[in-house]
Amino acid sequence: MREWWLHVGLICIPLVAVYLHIPPPQLSPALQKWQSAGDVFHFRGNKIFYRDSYGALGSSDVLILLHGFPTSSYDWHKIWEPLALRFHRVIALDFLGFGFSDKPRPHKYSIFEQASVVEALVAHLGLSNQRVNLISHDYGDTVALELLYRSDQNRTGHLTLNSLCLSNGGLFPETHHPRLLQTLLKDSSFLAPLLTRLTNFMIFQKGILQYINQRLKHRERWVGALTSTFVPLHMIYGPLDPVNPHPQFIRLYQQLVQRSTLTILDEHISHYPQLEDPTGFLNAYFNFIHSF
Repeated sequence: MREWWLHVGLICIPLVAVYLHIPPPQLSPALQKWQSAGDVFHFRGNKIFYRDSYGALGSSDVLILLHGFPTSSYDWHKIWEPLALRFHRVIALDFLGFGFSDKPRPHKYSIFEQASVVEALVAHLGLSNQRVNLISHDYGDTVALELLYRSDQNRTGHLTLNSLCLSNGGLFPETHHPRLLQTLLKDSSFLAPLLTRLTNFMIFQKGILQYINQRLKHRERWVGALTSTFVPLHMIYGPLDPVNPHPQFIRLYQQLVQRSTLTILDEHISHYPQLEDPTGFLNAYFNFIHSF
């Protein structure tokens, strides 16, 4: 038995060594176009990528989009143009460690820092005194809740929120079921360094998945902000979501967040509703934003 494992190891080790040195793939034309349409600003010595589109004339409304894990602002590309036809400015960023933004290492990533990145971008764009609307997804939902908490507490540098629309995120630790890979990485197992490279997620490093643990630790702060705010709230939910399963997630949401309105999309829509059903997502959002 010991010889069998030795043979496997002798075969796998050089294969893994070769794989670790394979350069990242070239960007697709679509991603190249997305990057070329954006810009960067500096946050604590790191470059943060963002896009800022001017759209509807005669409107002063500003919309900020907060993406999920482990992706980037490109998550919003299917609904970008229709949103730009409705809002004066549509803004999205790649969080620190994601997409085209810098990925410092070693670095302890946190929801609090990502919220500060958003606040810094708003200040950089001269919008500190502007009421802004937020749409968030997944990881971005938790960043949005920290921004909501700071706004309601009137913290220095906070955003002035006009509305918040959440979508398919792990708001409640008790109904959140992370994938096996996420669990292995967040717990910093001995497999984490190998898995982070083998999955080709270059943004991963020790600590970046600690947001799952942060949600549990700071549940009272973030769920408390969600349940007590008077900012208009809406949830757009894909019910086939394996991470936030139906009906447990939505029942708890309706029980705790009674001021929020809700759209449940078609039964085949899963964790990425803005990509799987952009028309349904837009219809739900526009109905919400026109309701107040």
